[in-house]
Amino acid sequence: MILRSIGVQGWRWWTQQQAEQASALYSAVGAAARANDVGKAKDAMTQLADKYGGTGYAPRAALLVAPLLFETGDKAGAKAQLAWVIERDTEDELKQIARLRLAAILLDDKQYDDALRMLDAKHDDAFAAVYADLRGDILAAAGRSSDARAAYQSALARLDAKSPYRNFVQLKLDAFGGAPPAAGANAAASGAAGAAASASAPGATAAASK
Repeated sequence: MILRSIGVQGWRWWTQQQAEQASALYSAVGAAARANDVGKAKDAMTQLADKYGGTGYAPRAALLVAPLLFETGDKAGAKAQLAWVIERDTEDELKQIARLRLAAILLDDKQYDDALRMLDAKHDDAFAAVYADLRGDILAAAGRSSDARAAYQSALARLDAKSPYRNFVQLKLDAFGGAPPAAGANAAASGAAGAAASASAPGATAAASK
């Protein structure tokens, strides 16, 4: 019994240490991203992924690093970070955010079919509106005006009537001569744009490894 108790206490101490170290690296990634310091962000992210890839901090850090890399011209690096989240993470919400952002980069690269396939992945109702909106952007860029209009209409139908995101989508639909559908009843969709823009840090007790 004594040995078992010591073993449990040792495991708890080890997991707490892992979580604290992962948290410190996550904070380093965030600070570097805010300072637009690509080198420091990549270094901290590499350590976090290599040593604590199974914690909840790693995918969240990757979602911070990806836009920094994209904005500094490293599209391949940004894609790799997002792909890592999709392939390795276990949190569906973070995967859905990563797919949305990766589809946007594929759109920027004019890889329309790949971008559409990325959005074909299963996603929660809360993400339906932003997924449909981006699908409209991709279809519009591909010259498929009719399909783009339908996608924007679908996005509007899934947005809450009070969502400020509605006006943004409505402008794009108007450009294609589409009429606005009735406001969607799912208010959760109105917050998905914000969820796709950021992911909060996990608690200090995040699991240390997969």
